[in-house]
Amino acid sequence: MSLISYLARRSVHYGWFVAGLTFLALLVAAGIRSAPGVLIVPLEHEFGWSRATISLAISLNLVLYGLIGPFAAAFMERIGVRRTMVLALTAIAIGVGLTTFMSASWQLVLLWGIIVGSGSGAIALVLGAVVVNRWFSERRGLVLGVLTASTATGQLIFLPILASLVERFGWRAASLSLAGIALVITPAIALFMRDRPAEIGLRPFGDRSNTEEVLPPKVNSIASTLRKLWQGAKSLDFWLLFGSFFICGASTNGLIGTHLIPACIDHGIPEVKAAGLLAIMGIFDFCGTTISGWLSDKYNNRYLLCWYYGLRGLSLIFLPFSFNFSFYGLSVFAVFYGLDWIATVPPTVRLVSNIFGKENVGVMFGWIVAGHQLGAATAAFGAGVLRTLLGSYFHAFILSGVLCLIAAVLVLRIGQHPTKNNSVLLMENMN
Repeated sequence: MSLISYLARRSVHYGWFVAGLTFLALLVAAGIRSAPGVLIVPLEHEFGWSRATISLAISLNLVLYGLIGPFAAAFMERIGVRRTMVLALTAIAIGVGLTTFMSASWQLVLLWGIIVGSGSGAIALVLGAVVVNRWFSERRGLVLGVLTASTATGQLIFLPILASLVERFGWRAASLSLAGIALVITPAIALFMRDRPAEIGLRPFGDRSNTEEVLPPKVNSIASTLRKLWQGAKSLDFWLLFGSFFICGASTNGLIGTHLIPACIDHGIPEVKAAGLLAIMGIFDFCGTTISGWLSDKYNNRYLLCWYYGLRGLSLIFLPFSFNFSFYGLSVFAVFYGLDWIATVPPTVRLVSNIFGKENVGVMFGWIVAGHQLGAATAAFGAGVLRTLLGSYFHAFILSGVLCLIAAVLVLRIGQHPTKNNSVLLMENMN
């Protein structure tokens, strides 16, 4: 309680410290998730595995990262945010560490695809949404924007370092470094993370009401999660959010996050320099996503999403031609695309909260993130196959850009035709 008292004496709400711990966990998890983009070519050279084979393991990782999310939100209700984070970080560290001993492609699928994918699914965007909705009544959009931007910051910090480690000491040294970092931050989470403000006698930041917080009853996590999916799936808005986020994942983590570095190497750009491009994206995405969180508190979130997807689509269509302008053309792409990388998250969370209710944000956004990761997995594997069959990523980049333009149109229909099905979960909370 000494830290809590120390912050209270200085009029600092403990929610900001919880947000800081969450940012740290998300940052490390993001750095680990970005590692495959650096490891693809070294694994190809050492083991002779095809890019499609390696992409399959990455694709499975992305699928589980998404599918675990809604169940992780339910487990956070059941066993607590702190325990969920500790278990997830431990699983990630074990999975990444054991990859240094693998000798067959099925081991890559098991370790990186299943174990790391499952662990990272609990340290994901859903975690940020749950923490923000529990600890903040004011500044939600801004805080969620910063937490979401941690994925870009993780990429910014880790990718150039990982690329240098791979170049100087090999991919095993990079993997062991990632596992060690995950283990180092786990004790801090275990000691200082708290599940809810009421646990330490506080109210959410900005909540000036005198009503006592009512904790939701503990229910069967799996059954509750699947029931909310069934109820939400009856809503057109759910499918519009799910479909647009599918395209979001396909055009970010799955395609650019996984294949931009190999694509640069195909065009003669060194791996460390290519990792620097992703780092540039990380800098601008931190700014873009934080600003997006601020904008989501003030403006129509459907229009924000329309702009984000439209601009992303145009930048992806430009990407295959930017290689003709050498590294400078790619730098222009990195700045333009970076501002838009995951700026879609704060408006999407706000729309989920408005449609399905604050207490359902974790699970329902978790299912929508599952769509994001299914899209990412599809693009990660599909782009690898197209590269293997056609010898370039040209068609993958163009297709992804066109899909983003389609998403820009679809998001304008979200929340325009509310039905009784949209309010089922709200009524369930009230009961």
